[in-house]
Amino acid sequence: MTSISNPISFNEHMWVIEMRRSLNEELEEDNEVPVNIFNVPKALMANKPDCYVPQEVALGPFHRLRPELYEMERYKLAAAKRAQKNLPEVNFESFVDQLTRHETRIRACYHRFLRCNGETLAWMMAIDACFLLDFLQVYAVKSGRAITKSSSKMMTHLVDYAGTKSAHNAILRDMVMIENQIPLYVLRKLLEFQFSALDEADDMLLLMLVGFGEDLCPFPMTYLSDQIHVEEQAHLLDFLYHVIVPPRLKETSEVEVAIEPENEGDEPNENKERSSPESNYVQQLFPMIWDMLSALAQSPIRLLKLPLCSSPVKFIMKLPWENISKLPGFSIFYQKKNPENGNSNSNSNSNSNITKSPLMEEISIPSVSELCNSGLRFLPTNGSISSITFDPKTATLYLPTVSLDVNTEITLRNLVAYESSNASGPLIITRYTELMNGIIDTEEDAKILRERGIILNRLKSDEEVANLWNGMSKSIRLTKVPFLDKVIEDVNKYHSGIWKVKAGKFMKRYVFGSWQLLIFLATISILLLMILQSFCSVYSCPRTFQIPEDQ
Repeated sequence: MTSISNPISFNEHMWVIEMRRSLNEELEEDNEVPVNIFNVPKALMANKPDCYVPQEVALGPFHRLRPELYEMERYKLAAAKRAQKNLPEVNFESFVDQLTRHETRIRACYHRFLRCNGETLAWMMAIDACFLLDFLQVYAVKSGRAITKSSSKMMTHLVDYAGTKSAHNAILRDMVMIENQIPLYVLRKLLEFQFSALDEADDMLLLMLVGFGEDLCPFPMTYLSDQIHVEEQAHLLDFLYHVIVPPRLKETSEVEVAIEPENEGDEPNENKERSSPESNYVQQLFPMIWDMLSALAQSPIRLLKLPLCSSPVKFIMKLPWENISKLPGFSIFYQKKNPENGNSNSNSNSNSNITKSPLMEEISIPSVSELCNSGLRFLPTNGSISSITFDPKTATLYLPTVSLDVNTEITLRNLVAYESSNASGPLIITRYTELMNGIIDTEEDAKILRERGIILNRLKSDEEVANLWNGMSKSIRLTKVPFLDKVIEDVNKYHSGIWKVKAGKFMKRYVFGSWQLLIFLATISILLLMILQSFCSVYSCPRTFQIPEDQ
């Protein structure tokens, strides 16, 4: 639909004509075209905008007016001239006219209203498609099925058959950005003009897409080419997403998510069960301390046993201190460090949390170093995200091999943005990045995964790997992916079952988390000992308490 760029020169008659024409075109469409090219959500754009804004070439209408990207227009024009020579019997303008007739379908792909007329949009799509095909031809050349013998001399410093030039990688990063997409339907149409049959055009496009995916996909390409249908892919980023998250994996996760809410009512009971073992630690601690004290034979210890065994002390020990600590005046002595266990600040911060951007909830899972210290092993798999599993019998966590290079961060961030904007079901790639963010905290964690063969590090250092995962700290909405959540739950269950982990949690929660109460008790104990010492200096303690003197 043509936009009216100048409100002052608004023509009511032309507006009615345009509305009638657009409405008739939309009614003639047999199938509705879903929106699949979106703006980056503001919460993600605010975190690291350079990962979502093209730096070399603008594809499509969103960034075409940025002056710093004008230089690439001459390369686009050179690619269009080259494509015109490859059209055997038709003129290049015939291809543009074909796109003009499908203006409504092209506009329907974009989430944002396009402020350009139909002819401008058609020419934009045609020239950008020529540039993309000229660039993607490098993957056809590798397989020996190039459309032309070689790229133009003008493109030699951009197109790199070895994939080592910085300009080549910079354009690859721009091609995968969510706001820098054009419908794959346009590329199919251009190849259809160059080949005698649509099947041949689709085979050539699929060959290019597979090579493109192998260059940018951080996981092994286990999704076979015969399972990929070109006509079902919306654009380059959508193709890459479905290579990592096949439709069958998406459907399985959606079914499990639909069943999951039935068990939500049992969650409070699970939390109670999880908290009960920690309360048992307290009950087990005091008998252990008492046995240690009883084993000592020194008389000062025996002097302390009498008041500790008295009825008032036993009564005090049996009091419900967890409830008493919540009373006014007592709560200052009992403050836990973990905010998840207390709701004291939840009401005061509720208003501020509404206005803030949704911050990604970091998965509650130990780091790689902590898991290794508890005896857990890490092994790589050749699959994708669906291959993540945990074997409790062998204490082995299986993670897919992920290749990290200069293009990976931008690829993953745009895949997360596309999944958040387009997917109605569980956010599988988002949950995976949350998992990696949870288990990788330091350079040492990244080093361990690299040594295990899970991370193929093509960056400068392990520190950059840790920064990459830790930098992906924002999400649009919280999500649950059943098979990943089950792995996380099993890993936490195994880790929490280790004795030294239990002891560490007890110390953190009841000792370090209650330091004010301990200081108060220590002060009282010191005062009692001073009083006892003063008493014994005046009176004979063994005779008073009828304690036999040491021989």
